[in-house]
Amino acid sequence: MKLYHAPLSPYARKVRAAAILLGVEGRLTEIVVRVAGSPPEVLAANPLCKIPTLELPDGEGVYDSRVIVDYLDGLAGGGRLVPAEGDARRRALRMQALGDGLADAAILVRTLIPAGLAHDHPLVQRQLAAVWRSLDRLESAPPALEPMDIGGLSVACALGYLDVRFAEDPWRRDRPALADWYAAASALPCLARTAISP
Repeated sequence: MKLYHAPLSPYARKVRAAAILLGVEGRLTEIVVRVAGSPPEVLAANPLCKIPTLELPDGEGVYDSRVIVDYLDGLAGGGRLVPAEGDARRRALRMQALGDGLADAAILVRTLIPAGLAHDHPLVQRQLAAVWRSLDRLESAPPALEPMDIGGLSVACALGYLDVRFAEDPWRRDRPALADWYAAASALPCLARTAISP
């Protein structure tokens, strides 16, 4: 299977970390791409031309990090990162939505400002407010560390993105519980091996 990704993508990191945690990373061939150039191999597997995209041996594309992780979880027997049912499933998927939403808002800010919107533009401020509210919610209720599930992976990857792209914003200063959780999560092999740098 081919995994098309970009090193700075928190969503691609989530998939790569999930593959390690699930023990299926040896079944993936990782291919770094720049989707801005609309690579034909990514377009063939994913008409959205987004990363991460997983190309199966028969050429079928699996896309969106949530769908890819669910697929990999199934390959590993199911229920390890994405609980099969009940409250555990709801909590894991809700935490995944919060982590992915945090990353979404941060990425949008990183897109809007270079596009010419001022830092104080209402749209930029709305996205920044979503980032800070998400961090505050996570400070009051960090994800479970053991066992690590898809929710925790999503949050850790979003925080890693903030560290690289928003290094000037000290999110840890007023959030000691979340900072401690992130330090412990970052030491896990699946996250340490996929850590991103500027």
